[in-house]
Formats: sequence, C-alpha cells, structure tokens
Amino acid sequence: MSKSTLFTQRGRRRGTYVFSILLAGVLLYSAVRGVEWARVWSILATIQWEYVAIGTGFTCCAYLLRSLRWRILLNAEGSLDVLTVFWANMAGYLGNNFLPARAGELVRSVLISSRSTLTKTYVLTTALSERLMDVIALALAGSLALWVVSPQPHWMAAAARTMALAGLAGVVAAVALPHTDAAWMSLLRRLPLPPVIAKSLTHILEQIFLGLRAFHDWQRFWKFALLTGAVWFSDACATVIGGRALGLHVSFPVAVLLIAGLGFSSAIPATPGFIGIYQFIYVSVLTLFGISRDGALAFSLVSQVMGYLLTLALGCPGFFFLQRSDSVHHLPAELPPAEA
Repeated sequence: MSKSTLFTQRGRRRGTYVFSILLAGVLLYSAVRGVEWARVWSILATIQWEYVAIGTGFTCCAYLLRSLRWRILLNAEGSLDVLTVFWANMAGYLGNNFLPARAGELVRSVLISSRSTLTKTYVLTTALSERLMDVIALALAGSLALWVVSPQPHWMAAAARTMALAGLAGVVAAVALPHTDAAWMSLLRRLPLPPVIAKSLTHILEQIFLGLRAFHDWQRFWKFALLTGAVWFSDACATVIGGRALGLHVSFPVAVLLIAGLGFSSAIPATPGFIGIYQFIYVSVLTLFGISRDGALAFSLVSQVMGYLLTLALGCPGFFFLQRSDSVHHLPAELPPAEA
C-alpha cells in the first residue's frame, strides 16, 4: 500500500470521527435543550433499584440469547461451546461501547477465530449477517408497533421503511450471492492481479460465501429467527421495567419503538457508546407518548450508565478469559491442507 493511499485512508477515518463528534454534539444539544436539570435529578433520586435489578436480569438474558443465536451460525462450520461464544460476544459489546466505528465486531470475531479453526473472514461474515437480520427484525417489529400506538412518529415510519428495504436487499444478497460463487471466481481469475493477491482474494471470497450459506439450512434459520424474537422480547421487557424504576409508564409497543429507533441509529456515524444519539432517540420517541423531556432524559442516562456497567462487568472478564485460554484453543485460524 502506497503512502498516499495510507494517508487518504487515515484522513477519511479522521474525517468520519470528527463528523461523528459534531453530530453527537448537535443531537445532544437538541436532546437537553429546555430540560430542567433539577427535575432530572429529582427523578433520578426516586429510582427503585429492585426494578433496575429485574430489568438488568432481562438484559443479561438477552445477551445470553444473542450468544446462542450467533453460535448457530458459527457451528455451521465449527464446534464452539456456549460460554466461549458468550464471552466473545460480551467482549465485542464492550468494544462497541468504548471504541469507535463499532470495532467490537472485529474484537469478537478475532477472539472466536483464535479459539477455533474458523477463519476471521468467516466469523466476521456471520457477525455482520447477524446484524443484518437484527435490522430486518427491528424494521418488522417497529412496523407492527406503529400500528397500535398513537400518535405515530412519522420520522420513524420513514426510517422503518428505509431500513426494511435495506434489510430486504441484504436478505436477497445473502440468499443469492452463494449461488453465484462460480461467476465471481471466474471474474476474479480474469483480472490482471499478482498471483499472491489473487489467491488471497479468492480465499476471502470463499469464506464470505461460506458464512452466508450458514442461513441456507432451514432448521438453522428457524432456530435463529426464534432466538431473534426472544432477544428483542427480552430487551423490550427490560425497557418497560426500566421505565417503571423511574416511575415512567412505558408500554410494550412504545418500548419496541424505542429499541427500533436505537437500532436504526446504529446506521449513522457515532461516537463510542452512542453518546448524544442515545439521548436524542430517547427524548424524540418517549416525549411523543406523554413522558416529559426531563423523564426521558433521566431514563436515557440510567439506561446508558447501566449498559456501560454491564458490558464492563461481563466484557472485561470475557476478554481476559479468552486471551488467557490455553494453547489447545489457540489453533491457527487457517489450517494447511493435509498432504496426500
């Protein structure tokens, strides 16, 4: 890679990071504008910790369900135990909360690859495919919730349609691309590339197609779909109970809309931990349904702080546990073919 290309890539990364900071600042200002901070602190002072504990339990359940779901895709080509996938998943969430550009996806992919014979490309493909299915599930859940709430937030309806179309395009690609592998390989062979680069690209494409084929088994797909429903049900329950901890009435459909809004916001450049965006979504959604701006902001602060604490409590042990695993699990990510 030339120096000019390297500088260009660094410049783009810096530009994206600066943009995300500016965007977070604008959204945070919009969320806190007009807020009575004395009222926010008084709401926080009334928090009922027993409800926080129950909501945290539902969130932990959702994390475990996510690990079981990802394991279905990983074990299409591997053999990983639940705890390994859980610890790697939590380390990934820790990375997403404290590193830019959702770097946690790379963190959990590298950890899983280091504990198995699966390549990093295959693992990352399953991780990104999992996120794609989340987008589709949130678009569907958000659309259903919009039918039963009043008033209906028009911006969210438009976002749901856009994300649903993007998700549908992703599903079509996930289904169709593995069936076109021969055409892609033929095209790659025709390109005037150095043999080393051509070989690397061929291997990467093979692993991507292999990762996408994890969804092509119907039994595997339906297990994944059922666990996806259970994940978002648990998250919605945690949101309803979390609102009650602050004396706020958040109905189940509104909780689904809030979660969908947070999910859609992940598509835009964000600072680590989604500071600013998180507050904006809470205030924008909850104030439509009779919750004060002060209450919505207090709820966002409690939810975000508890999310940080939970990912720290589970992500740090997960990261260090997998890093200190014995040599038996530190198999190379790619095994050489057996000699005849």
